Amino acid sequence: MSEDSRYEAVCSRDARFDGVFFFAVATTGIYCRPSCPAVTPRRGNVRFFATAAAAQGAGFRACRRCRPDAVPGSAEWNARADAVGRAMRLIGDGVVDREGVAGLAARLGYSARQVQRQLNAELGAGPIALARAQRGHTARILLQTTEMQVAEVAFAAGFASVRQFNDTIHEIYALTPSELRAARPGRQSRFGSVGSVGSVGPAAAVAAQGASGGIPLRLAYRGAYDTGQVFDHLAHRAVTGIEELTGERGTRTYRRTLRLPHGHGVAEVGEATGAGGWLECRLHLSELRDLTTATQRIRRLFDLDADPYAVADRLGADPLMRGLVERRPGLRAPGTADPHELAVRAVLGQQITVAAGRRLGGDLVAAYGEPLPAPSGGLTHLFPHAADLAEASLGGIGMPESRRATLRTLATALADGTVRLDPGADRDATEKDLQGLRGIGPWTAGYIRMRALGDPDVLLEGDVAVRAAARRAGISLQDAEAWRPWRSYAMHHLWNGGDR
Repeated sequence: MSEDSRYEAVCSRDARFDGVFFFAVATTGIYCRPSCPAVTPRRGNVRFFATAAAAQGAGFRACRRCRPDAVPGSAEWNARADAVGRAMRLIGDGVVDREGVAGLAARLGYSARQVQRQLNAELGAGPIALARAQRGHTARILLQTTEMQVAEVAFAAGFASVRQFNDTIHEIYALTPSELRAARPGRQSRFGSVGSVGSVGPAAAVAAQGASGGIPLRLAYRGAYDTGQVFDHLAHRAVTGIEELTGERGTRTYRRTLRLPHGHGVAEVGEATGAGGWLECRLHLSELRDLTTATQRIRRLFDLDADPYAVADRLGADPLMRGLVERRPGLRAPGTADPHELAVRAVLGQQITVAAGRRLGGDLVAAYGEPLPAPSGGLTHLFPHAADLAEASLGGIGMPESRRATLRTLATALADGTVRLDPGADRDATEKDLQGLRGIGPWTAGYIRMRALGDPDVLLEGDVAVRAAARRAGISLQDAEAWRPWRSYAMHHLWNGGDR
């Protein structure tokens, strides 16, 4: 987009571009999302930024009215396979907080200086600034949803010191932590009292470790969102012990366990959507340091950073695809909250029905999963570690020995790092590495690439259901090149192509 087209989006308060870019007003020192309802500033006073971190680095503070730190992420980072796109996915997962810039660079295969230079050149902010902006958002969540002491919030959000925390909060919000807590909004939701659209707000007092009431969130998305399609997809594949759905269709709640860097958690996501474009969620975490990572992983599972406008424009340009796209506005391509789990489950489900794959998954969890300290409803375990499966006989699981051997081979490759499935993995290299493992073919490798690595441009041309749906619709898969970079969404449209 040119700066003039960005300004046109600001003038029309176009929510399609929330998270795609930010604008700041020189006369007020404030930066906003494009859909901010405030009076439109004069063109000469406006500056544009690719990220909130870049706006903060230029000395602007977040607008208290539109909450620009609470927008969906840009779909560009999921679509891009270059170093910048991979870096943004890793920073979102909290890698810089856990491993520093050196750890980020090592995962990307570049030097720290190269990563710093590339991010600064394209985004106007380096990895430390991007991670710092994310920590500031996490701190606001904790300040406005828990009764933790300010010092506890600082370290739980990932800050190295209380002074650094205080300086960052004041720079981003022009408030002290205590003032930010006092300014929390309060709107009711099914999970309790929450805050501004797309973010979070106050709940009943939560214990310092987030144990009793959990942390209520509003997970923002852009455009239409087909909740029925996503929740049906999860319901058909829910594995006993680690996942469950409760309630009636339209008001269901999806619950699952999470294995996180510092501990474990339970996530609850409601099917009903908010008028402003969000899903209600509650996170119960054993370690609040995992809040940022847990939130990002649930966002990937529900594909909340997608750009349905761009998908519809590209796929709808195909006359034969247009009907499918118009029939299912807001269709998503669900990802995963745990890439290793998804890969194991993909191998379990090879060449059998979805229901049979669910049963095998439940047997695997019961035999090798890590029990929760205390059950939570129907949730009893964390999914098994890859290292544990690599050394297991798997004899009690109803599979042929060849499938058990493939599963052990995959688990070994995941455990020793031969195959990497982190958000910044090179997708082409990973797919090639997967197909190099005995027993894993193109369909399984492509499916893992689509869901575990969040690639929006995968088409499983050999998938029987996709080919059958394409024949019924008169669509030739030879024309699929025109659907790039959104072929994963085209495949989900074919899977959901009007038969139901």
